[in-house]
Amino acid sequence: MLGANPIEVITHATGDWTMRFLLITLSITPLRRLLGIPALIRFPRMFGLYAFFYGLLHFMTWLWLDKFFDWQEMLADVVKRKFITVGMLGFLLLVPLAVTSTAGWIRRLGGKNWQRLHRLIYVSAIAGVIHYAWLVKADLRKPLQYAAILGVVLLYRIVVWVAPKFRERRMPAAHSVDVSG
Repeated sequence: MLGANPIEVITHATGDWTMRFLLITLSITPLRRLLGIPALIRFPRMFGLYAFFYGLLHFMTWLWLDKFFDWQEMLADVVKRKFITVGMLGFLLLVPLAVTSTAGWIRRLGGKNWQRLHRLIYVSAIAGVIHYAWLVKADLRKPLQYAAILGVVLLYRIVVWVAPKFRERRMPAAHSVDVSG
């Protein structure tokens, strides 16, 4: 079932699953809020770790099966081929997220700092979409599907972030009454 180029099939399958799990992870909060299902809050960490796991498999397939641990060739690839550079960035951003995904790390970092750090998932997902789009060159359907889903999730996040600020500006200021006169 792996065909004539099994390394390519494995690389693409692990990359696809990495993107799917990143997008699932990012979609949970909007779905939880829009559908009113608070119990979904239990799943982002698990799906984020799945994304990291498949990203690690994707990276290891390239490292081991494609490059045979030839560090010079790998470094040359990262420098020469921009889709590998951006893919490497996306993967490396997932590492601190996976490491700090435990309750102990949330306590150590503090909730706000932990949240700031974990916003790197957006950059990682964007890097993943770019990585895929630059890789395929011809048939952009799948990377564009991933980009569309990511765009909807990011748009939702932007609207949720901007809407309260917009409402504050539109509310009329309370009039003060001059009682001195």
